[in-house]
Amino acid sequence: MKRILNLEITKYLGKKVKVCGWVQTIRSHGKILFIDLRDCSGILQLVFTPENEALYKLVQKIRPEWVISVEGTIAQRPIGMINPKIETGKVELHPTELEIFSQAKTLPFPIDTSGYEINEETRLKYRYLDLRRERMRKNLEIRQKVIQFMRDFLIKEGFIEVETPFLTKSTPEGARDFLVPSRLYPGKFYALPQSPQQFKQMLMVAGIEKYFQIAKVLRDEDPRADRQAEHTQLDIEMAFTSQDEILNLVERLYIDLVKKLFPEKKIQKIPFPRLEYREVIKRYHSDKPDLRKNKSDPNELAFCFVINFPMFEWHEKEKRWGAMHHPFTKPQTSDIKKIKAEPEKILAHQYDFVLNGYEIGGGSIRTTNPEVLLAVFDVLGHKKEETKKQFKHYFEAFSFGVSPHGGIAPGIDRFLAVVLNEPNIREVIAFPKTGDNRDLMMDVPSEVAEEQLKELHIKVVKPKK
Repeated sequence: MKRILNLEITKYLGKKVKVCGWVQTIRSHGKILFIDLRDCSGILQLVFTPENEALYKLVQKIRPEWVISVEGTIAQRPIGMINPKIETGKVELHPTELEIFSQAKTLPFPIDTSGYEINEETRLKYRYLDLRRERMRKNLEIRQKVIQFMRDFLIKEGFIEVETPFLTKSTPEGARDFLVPSRLYPGKFYALPQSPQQFKQMLMVAGIEKYFQIAKVLRDEDPRADRQAEHTQLDIEMAFTSQDEILNLVERLYIDLVKKLFPEKKIQKIPFPRLEYREVIKRYHSDKPDLRKNKSDPNELAFCFVINFPMFEWHEKEKRWGAMHHPFTKPQTSDIKKIKAEPEKILAHQYDFVLNGYEIGGGSIRTTNPEVLLAVFDVLGHKKEETKKQFKHYFEAFSFGVSPHGGIAPGIDRFLAVVLNEPNIREVIAFPKTGDNRDLMMDVPSEVAEEQLKELHIKVVKPKK
């Protein structure tokens, strides 16, 4: 018999069906046993009575979180037993057959609560159990709906979704790369992408004028409380575009998304305010201002764009200039002498996307003039020959004709955390890492076998104590 999901059960009143799932609770009322069976769609009540002696004896062995299959007839609940709190609350299943798929130990924590009260490290260690709770499952369902909405919206706008490689070249883009040693080419390495930045620019050279991707990006950054070594972003790039066109596109996308998927939310101001970086810093002492009028209202969304960022920022510790966004951002001047002589005065075609005091995205118009790009890297402390070598593919591609282009990359994790009123992004990621980049469920990072290291021609030098 074909399995039926719990929420489909009301269509089969008076008929025999098969359901499968996890035992949520077991209740006894005299000689009658009630089991709430949970599957991915919801809860269904099962009712066992002593009339079927073998079945009744078997069900008495069952404990919470055992995985079972049940066949039986769907019946109306008695009037006084209707439960309006669940969608299947008017019906129940009277089993005639039962199969036990697997037993379960006592769980290390309850899963019928929000989970906020439980130590987070314990939740992350047993993430596969934590995801059984209703709040976490709903977060993943909403995440999928948001991503699907983004895909549908951009496809209607004429964009093409293109996957870019995970094994790429290590280049000086700002953040530290995760390196992957090559077994076939001893002493050489791949890098995991900090973003699809260079590939999406190659797509612009290729004539793919409207690109997007739900992209995983990886950065080997120092531990931070609400940052992940890997996160997911909506990556967008457009040819023959302008800053206004990109910001207008993002604005329309998020207005439509909120109206469709979060109708209870109120966007504070449309169109989204566009604020000058220097004015924002002066007024709010932050480049990600919280513009909500009532910060205690969980349904208020205050979007804004911050524009006209400085091209460079001074790193006092290292005594050097760094790129405020990334080196491929187009300066607001093409005067190479000025870029080199007065980096502190140069503004960039850069913009950030902010929601309720959190940066949820950033982007820029890109540099397509190789001489300007060389000047930018010169300010960052990279010699001309070094830059040409590191980005040989980049300069060569541009030599064959490149359209002016720009893009933006809104973060999906941060947006979801804000709009769902979650305390951090780990609540909206299926398998997150801790703030110090550990996966407690898989117990990584971990050591590997000596033979693997030999194959990769790598020797581990342990730090001195």
